[in-house]
Amino acid sequence: MTVREVALEAYREALPVLALSAVGGLFAGVVLGGMDAELQDVAGLLVLVPALLATRGNVYGSLGARLGSALHQGLIDPRFSFDDDRINAAVAAALANGVLISGVAAVMAVALLALVGRPSAPLTTLVAIALIAGFVSGVLLTIAVVSVVFVGYRRGLNPDTLAGPVVTTTGDVVGIATLLGATRLVLALGGG
Repeated sequence: MTVREVALEAYREALPVLALSAVGGLFAGVVLGGMDAELQDVAGLLVLVPALLATRGNVYGSLGARLGSALHQGLIDPRFSFDDDRINAAVAAALANGVLISGVAAVMAVALLALVGRPSAPLTTLVAIALIAGFVSGVLLTIAVVSVVFVGYRRGLNPDTLAGPVVTTTGDVVGIATLLGATRLVLALGGG
């Protein structure tokens, strides 16, 4: 293949996904814009938003890259199986890292807000919100990443081209939605 053919193929594969990514990002922004009450009820919640969204992209982007590399190298089959130790290990590591870093981000947010003299919800409230949102979004993102990588690969598409935009879009939409749901759940249970 020539450089031009490779570039055209990459654009053909990536452009629809990138367009969908832009729409998803706008949708996530609309949901965030509708969280006025939750942002007022949980001081410091807004500080968590960029950290949680960034970690979703980093953790689950790595999962997509690992799966894509393993597919290219022939180390795994493009079908999900609970019997495949490589896939199980990659998924478990992503979920554990995603939940752990969510909790760490909440602790750091409370510490940073205290350092700059800004109000913050109790540590337990922000950690509970972050852990719930981290776990639920992690499960949903894992399903999305594994599905997109495997289905794309089976259809002859490069999983590396698909994984990044899909993780970014899904991470933003799912991340904001689960953050909203987790916040409402924790508030309903008496947190705040």
